[in-house]
Amino acid sequence: MFKIIKDRLLKKYTKKSNNAPNTDTQWITTKSLDDNVDLFKNIFVNDDMIKYRFFGNHHNKKIRFMAIFCEGMSDAEQIDRAIIKPIVESDMEQLNIDYIYKNILIKSDLKKVTSVEDMVSSILYGSTLLLIDGYKEALVLDTKGWKQRTVSEPTSEAVVRGPKEGFNETLMTNLGLIRKKITNPDLKFKFKTLGERTKTKICVCYLDGIVNKNILNEVYKRLDEIKLDGILESGYIEELIKDSPFSPFSTVGNTERPDKVAANLLEGRVAIVIDGTPHALTVPFLFIEYFQSDEDYYNGYIYASINRILRYIAFFISTSLPAIYVALTTFHKEMIPTPLLLSISSAREGVPLPTIAEILLMLLEFEILRESGVRLPAPIGSAISFVGALILGEATVAARFVSSPIVIITALTGICNFLSPHMIGALIIVRLIFVLLSAFLGLYGYIFGVIGLFIHLMSMKSFGVPYMLDIASLNFQDIKDTQIRAPWWLMYLRPKIIGEGNLIRKEKNKDIIKR
Repeated sequence: MFKIIKDRLLKKYTKKSNNAPNTDTQWITTKSLDDNVDLFKNIFVNDDMIKYRFFGNHHNKKIRFMAIFCEGMSDAEQIDRAIIKPIVESDMEQLNIDYIYKNILIKSDLKKVTSVEDMVSSILYGSTLLLIDGYKEALVLDTKGWKQRTVSEPTSEAVVRGPKEGFNETLMTNLGLIRKKITNPDLKFKFKTLGERTKTKICVCYLDGIVNKNILNEVYKRLDEIKLDGILESGYIEELIKDSPFSPFSTVGNTERPDKVAANLLEGRVAIVIDGTPHALTVPFLFIEYFQSDEDYYNGYIYASINRILRYIAFFISTSLPAIYVALTTFHKEMIPTPLLLSISSAREGVPLPTIAEILLMLLEFEILRESGVRLPAPIGSAISFVGALILGEATVAARFVSSPIVIITALTGICNFLSPHMIGALIIVRLIFVLLSAFLGLYGYIFGVIGLFIHLMSMKSFGVPYMLDIASLNFQDIKDTQIRAPWWLMYLRPKIIGEGNLIRKEKNKDIIKR
């Protein structure tokens, strides 16, 4: 049902724009340099960033050239040194584009192009287009020179132990970081261009021989169906290719860490790296990955397993504690121990609001404080969030707007949110549904909500892979990296279905197990 609705929405809202120019049919180069220059001036009309530079050969004045580049995107010094100077000073008796291509220009990234669309895209991406009088073809040289952010530690996925380098906004830099992690010829990079107007470059990465070909083909199919004007961030692609588009749970992973992408590739997953954003996408993405951290695999397996169990407990507290409190205090007071019930009753004395209103008010207040802390500048964001929570919490209790237990539950729920930061949006929605069901039906409503959540999760898939893969299996090899993180010497199989190309991660070593 969800897939049918998604396909209809895609056809409606991603239909190719009639205004998008088709450069291959509208614009054609000729052998006249002047005509070709006029062509590009018409294409880039009123664009002062595009620069045109005529020059010739020192020995043969009849040979004319034109270099076209985008100021701010190209390195002018590199253009002078690697293109203009060699051509001007060369001993060129007669014009021959192949001779120039092979013997004069010494740039490693040099190619001959015939399509006007390729020429325009190259100029706008920082390359220099070299037009030669008497030839329809042109030479494209890589002269990119824009400023880029240096490789630094990811802000959203910091670790105590592990690599500190993260992706930046440059595609080739990010691919180099992945290649540095996996120096194997089976690592494949396939480039595509998305966005009818932005022409955003993306790269599909996978390990040949390990990846499931059905998953890979499905990735290509969904990417080819994207007909959007612009792709400015990986979130655009994530929303258009995900399964279950109306679910609060994501079926496409995202990360800023090259080591995490490398680990996913080694398990048979597919990565999508997008130019202009430090967030790479990984598919398929399963529910269990919400509870897995990079650091689990860098620390000892006992400590990692304890941390993972803590995340499961935090998930339960974050989604269920407010709902259970509302159900017990509203419908099932007899289930609360007498001393605790008396304590809650005394704390609620003089509070005018019902329990459901209290919990919704405090949860809303917490989310506002969290969002304000994220949006404000870092030096003052954390301070305002802390002071706001302290003052508002104490003031609301002192003024008898809410009771003390509600403040405690809200604070504990909010803290548990941060143990699974990628799931915050889903946690808010699930928690709200559980609270409302508990307010109307008590514990029965909460139980109905839990059953509905499990049915929803069990029915989901990510690129053909069950979303809850292995999480309920009784086979040790299936659950070795789910609820706990087993020792490396016991994890000798990759996840089934995902790593179908080669399920063997390592050979069994009985001597290690005996030790």
